[in-house]
Amino acid sequence: DGSFYERNKMKLGWRIWFLIIVLILSLLAIRPSFESGVIVKSVIKNSSAFNEGLRSGEIIKNVNGKTIENKNDYAKIIDEIFIDNQTKRIDISTKKNSYTIYTESNLPIAVDSVPQTKLKTGLDLRGGARALVQPDAKISSSQLDDLIETSRNRFNVYGLSDIKISAVSDLVGDKFMLIEVAGATPNDLEELIGQQGKFEAKIGNKTVFEGGKKDISDVCRNDASCAGISQCSPDGAGSYFCNFRFTIYLSEESAKRHASMTKNITIDSTGRYLSEKLYLFVDEQEVDSLLISVDLRGQETTQISIQGSGNGKNQEEALKDARGNMKKLQTILLTGSLPYKLKIVKLDTISPTLGKEFTKSILLAGLGSIIVVSIIIFIRYRKIKASLALLLTSFSELVIILGVASFINWNLDLPSIAGILATIGTGVDSQIVILDEARKGKTSSVRERIKRALFIIMSSYATALASLIPLYWAGAGLFKGFAITTMIGITAGVFISRPAFAEMIKRIEEQ
Repeated sequence: DGSFYERNKMKLGWRIWFLIIVLILSLLAIRPSFESGVIVKSVIKNSSAFNEGLRSGEIIKNVNGKTIENKNDYAKIIDEIFIDNQTKRIDISTKKNSYTIYTESNLPIAVDSVPQTKLKTGLDLRGGARALVQPDAKISSSQLDDLIETSRNRFNVYGLSDIKISAVSDLVGDKFMLIEVAGATPNDLEELIGQQGKFEAKIGNKTVFEGGKKDISDVCRNDASCAGISQCSPDGAGSYFCNFRFTIYLSEESAKRHASMTKNITIDSTGRYLSEKLYLFVDEQEVDSLLISVDLRGQETTQISIQGSGNGKNQEEALKDARGNMKKLQTILLTGSLPYKLKIVKLDTISPTLGKEFTKSILLAGLGSIIVVSIIIFIRYRKIKASLALLLTSFSELVIILGVASFINWNLDLPSIAGILATIGTGVDSQIVILDEARKGKTSSVRERIKRALFIIMSSYATALASLIPLYWAGAGLFKGFAITTMIGITAGVFISRPAFAEMIKRIEEQ
C-alpha cells in the first residue's frame, strides 16, 4: 500500500550508510579547527625559554597581557618589545601553561600559524628549498640510512628547523636523498650540502679522536647490555631528567692518544668523573659535551662508556629527549663527517605565496569543473536528483582522500593535489557510466544494469592501479604524491562512493 511504499522510499541502503560513516570518520581525521594564536615550531635548546619548560607544539595565546590572534599579531607585539637592547621580561601564556622569560634579544623560539586542520602540506606550499642529492658511490640501503642521520645532525648544528630528509630511489635502483628545508634558499642549501663536514672529539684544545672508521671501530646501538636509559628522576625544579649510556670502541691508536691526554687530568668533586669533559664538534661547532669516567684516566682502553642525559617537563618527555640525544650521539660518533661526497641532481624552490595561490586556483578550477559537469548531467538526463547525487559523490571522494591523507600523516604537495583532481575526473567518468547503464533499455532490471556498470568500473580500476604503482618510484619519488592521492581516491571511489552513487541512481530510476 501507499504507507509501505513511503517507508521503503525513505530507507537508506547499507552502501549509502557506509559512505556516511566513512565521511564522518574522514572529517574527524581532518579535525577542522578555528583556534587562534600561534604554535611553537621549535625552541633553542638550553635557552631561557627552553629552561622555563616551553616546548614545540604549544599554542601561544597571550604575550605580556596582549592577546595573540595570529602570526601577524605575534610579530607586531615582539617588535614592540625589542625596540632596544635592554633585558626584557616576557610573560607568555599558552593553551596549557604560563612562562616568564628574561632575554635581551628576540625570543629563542620559532612560531607559525595554528593549523586549521590536521592536514599537512609539503614544501611547495610552505616555501623553502628542496634538493635531490646523490652520493658519489653506490651504497646500500643501510649506508643511505646512516648518511641521512649524519646529514640531519649536520643541518641541526646550523640551527635550521623544519627539515625533512628522506630516502628515495628510481626505477633502475639508484638511491638518492631528498632534502627539504622550509624557509631556506637554494643557495643556502647548496652551500650546506657542498660541505662534507668534520667530526672531532676534544679534551681542551686537543683532538682525541675523529668520527668514522679511522678512530672509532664500532658504537653500541641495539644491544641493551651496552646501550640504554639508566634512570629517570625529578630534578627538584618541577622537571625530569633521564640519563643514558652506551659504549664506543676506539681503534688502538685512538686508545693510546686518549690515555696520554687523560693521565694528568684531575678528578672532579664527585669523585666519579674527570674535571675535563669530552667535547664533540661538527664542522667546528660544539654539539655536545660528555663526562669522562675516572676509571679511564690514563688507561689505554679501546672501550669507553659514554654518558649523557635528556630533560623534559615530565618523565615521558625526558625519556624521549634522552633517547633522541643518545641516537644523535651514536650516529655522529659512528659516521662522523659525511662519508661520501654529494652531487646535487636537482635544486629548486617555490614561493609559499605562489604555492598557496596556485593551490587555491586549481581547487577552484576543480570545484568549477564539478559544478559544470553536474549542470551538463542535468541538461542531458533532465533529473536534478542525479545531478545532486553526482555533486555529493564527488565532494565525498575529496573529503575521503583528505581524511586518509590526514590519518597517515601524508604531506600534501602540488603533485598530491593534481592526483586529487585526477581522481575527481575519473570519478565523474565512472558516475556517467553508471547513469548510462541505469537508463538503458528495459531488457534487464535496474539492479542488473548497475551491476554491469560496477563491473566495468572495477576493471578500469584494476588497470589504473597497475599503472600507478610504478609511478610511486618514478622520478626518484618526486611523483609519489600524485600516485598516493590518486590510489587513495580511486580505491575509495570503487569500494565506497561509487557503489553508494549506484544505490542512489537505482532508487532514482525505480521511482
